[in-house]
Amino acid sequence: MKEFKLFYLENCPYCVKARQYMAELRKENQEYQSIELEMIEEREQAELANTFDYYYVPTFYLGDEKLHEGAMTKEDVQSVFDKVLQRHR
Repeated sequence: MKEFKLFYLENCPYCVKARQYMAELRKENQEYQSIELEMIEEREQAELANTFDYYYVPTFYLGDEKLHEGAMTKEDVQSVFDKVLQRHR
């Protein structure tokens, strides 16, 4: 299984919103609860974050593939979750 990662900043309002959407979607869809996600706070894990090519947070990666970068709607988060599930079937 490819590693699914979220790069974020703790106080970034877009990251807070994306994490809120993630929680809502996991409550609404049991299938999303099975998705394992490594959450990487880029200031705390700067060395790891610097090995990935992105500028804006939140940013989702599945393995080496960037799935989304920057501000997100709930639908964007759902789309990312759906892509992860599709690739693991």
